[in-house]
Amino acid sequence: MRRLAIGVASSGALALMALTVPAAHADTVVGDTKVSNVVVNGGKDVAVGTTNKVTFKVTFTASDPAGIASGQTYLYHGTWSDPDAFWTQDSPSETVCTSGTTVTCTSTYSIWPEYDLHYNAFAGTWHFGAYAKAKDGDSAKRTNLGTFHVQRYSKLSVNVSPEPVTKGRTITVTGKLTRANWDDREYHGYAGQPVKLQFRKAGTSTYSTVKTVNTDGGGNLKTTVTASTDGTWRYYFAGTSTTPAVAATGDSVDVR
Repeated sequence: MRRLAIGVASSGALALMALTVPAAHADTVVGDTKVSNVVVNGGKDVAVGTTNKVTFKVTFTASDPAGIASGQTYLYHGTWSDPDAFWTQDSPSETVCTSGTTVTCTSTYSIWPEYDLHYNAFAGTWHFGAYAKAKDGDSAKRTNLGTFHVQRYSKLSVNVSPEPVTKGRTITVTGKLTRANWDDREYHGYAGQPVKLQFRKAGTSTYSTVKTVNTDGGGNLKTTVTASTDGTWRYYFAGTSTTPAVAATGDSVDVR
């Protein structure tokens, strides 16, 4: 996969492979080739941590009466004419098209945060486009066919005390919401975020929201509730455009 970061001052950007900046008006159609129906990661956002490699697919439909010879996809942050970051393929094996006059082309992307995501500013809305070349030389390039989100991977914890607890007594539920920081490859607390405290009664499978607690400046959570019956407590964060939803692994409490 060919990569580019534009307009960034850090020397980290030098690790990315150079690519010519896209032209301002790059949508072109020659003949009767068409591209449509681009889907990134099965319609889900792409969450990336601090060190883990993330692989996902981008598919699109291409058609031409003469048949499709090849395809390509583009993912970019910012605008097409002035992107902050740009991903595409430079190997034929990274985009494979089926045979026929109307085909499905599939691109495979592998993202390494240490090489492809040097800045937290890259989190949020990305755009995608596609290109197809027909066997008779016709082609179509569409540069802004939709959007998806590249997100900073999140983690959430929960702890209930005391355990066990006498019925009617107060229990304290603490936790912490953190997310990947692409600037320094660490996880930091996500401040000022609403997080739901949820409870699942023993013997049942469904959590119910008890209250909403906001994280403090360090991403920490703390609240109190009254112990009434055996069950499991957890925190749940609904996510934002830059950070995916996450649920803590529940902490079960024995109420006596």
